[in-house]
Amino acid sequence: MFFTSFLDEKLAHYSYLVGCQKTGEAIVIDPSRYVNQYLNVAEKEGFSISAIVETHIHADFLSGSTELSEQSGAKIYLSDEGDENWKYQFNPRYNTELVKEGSVIQVGNVKIDVWHTPGHTPESISFVLTDQGGGSSVPMGIFTGDFVFVGDIGRPDLLEKVAAMEGTAQAGAKTMFQSVRKFKELPDHVLVWPAHGAGSACGKSLGAVPLSTVGYEKANNWALQIDHEDEFVKELMTDQPEAPKYFAMMKKLNKEGASLLPKEKPHLIHSINEMESEMKKEKMVIVDTRPSDQFFKNHIEGSLTIPLNKSFTNWAGWLLSYKKPILVIVKEEEEQEMVKALQSIGLDQIKAVFRPEIAEQGNGTVKQLTVDEFQNLTEYQLIDVRNDSEWKEGHLPEAEHIMLGTLTDRLANISKDKQLVVQCQAGGRSAIASSILQANGFGDVYNLQGGYEELVKREISVSCHV
Repeated sequence: MFFTSFLDEKLAHYSYLVGCQKTGEAIVIDPSRYVNQYLNVAEKEGFSISAIVETHIHADFLSGSTELSEQSGAKIYLSDEGDENWKYQFNPRYNTELVKEGSVIQVGNVKIDVWHTPGHTPESISFVLTDQGGGSSVPMGIFTGDFVFVGDIGRPDLLEKVAAMEGTAQAGAKTMFQSVRKFKELPDHVLVWPAHGAGSACGKSLGAVPLSTVGYEKANNWALQIDHEDEFVKELMTDQPEAPKYFAMMKKLNKEGASLLPKEKPHLIHSINEMESEMKKEKMVIVDTRPSDQFFKNHIEGSLTIPLNKSFTNWAGWLLSYKKPILVIVKEEEEQEMVKALQSIGLDQIKAVFRPEIAEQGNGTVKQLTVDEFQNLTEYQLIDVRNDSEWKEGHLPEAEHIMLGTLTDRLANISKDKQLVVQCQAGGRSAIASSILQANGFGDVYNLQGGYEELVKREISVSCHV
């Protein structure tokens, strides 16, 4: 048997390719949208991809199942579990087969048993792998999707938070308790291959290690230590991270089957005049992917800073509309990375790109404020854009909490008559927030250097909120 995994760092997403070396067949589990990585490995190792499987309707990335099936001819296996309100609706043009508890997918001498493991979502399934080609009759591992992670389990509240399906969070948590009990019956030696690692918003405390075993999780995963349902449900529902806005769109698109990647590439803009001409044609958003300190010095007025780092895809999903064309400031050598990151969550409407040299001709700046300068202010509104969990650990008494991802929805809460000081944990997210405020007509905006960490370090008075 051949096995390899793939990691998308910006989405903390794991996908897998398993092949039978005797028959030359291969299966891909939970593929991302950019499928060349699977095709290239398959070609190199002499495999033909004949099967594609999804553990559930993903919320945090756009599935590559349709793209991979289009290019390889492979059959797509989808869950037929869950209630009638949450079923796959793929276009009939794709070769699909619905599976459920007890179904078996055979790829050469690799046997995959389908388990229904609801809780994260009603239709969630896991795949138990047995290497029959290697002479085994016992399972080697389980692909858990967003069911069991290393050190954590999947959150049950996404359908309620992003798909407006009221009452599903509590029901999902109770169902998850039963799924976890089933998981614990597996032999300790069984490997655990999850769909996500640290950095994903699909759980609250995912580990950074890419795989585990059932035995290790039984000994160390908090969720597998709790034997009483009420206690389990309460703990699972507590302190789940904010659900990014784009999750709702991912659920919709993945339920219907993602569209194929656009063939047209964004064109290159060569001057500010050309950019302004583009802007007159239709309303667009300008995204500046340079490091924030460069954005502070000079930028195109009205543009947003979203640096091209590991958090780029997450904040792009929170802050960019699927309805507005996008212009992106990006280095030539980073353009492909940027396009891939946006298209991985379905933001395909990248109209044009232009280089940092053009942005450096802009007149926009962001005012930086040191802690000493901040202490001398008298009339100001302090906006804390950190996550809920960070806010609860401590904050300045006068601060107003507006988590960065929700800022554009709460602009009415912010005064245009006062100096605005924006603060996060260390200064990165407040830079993005400052650019959002400027782009929406707030003129007197200051970014607090060092953020909350610097305030604590300098022993500025903070309070706790529970």
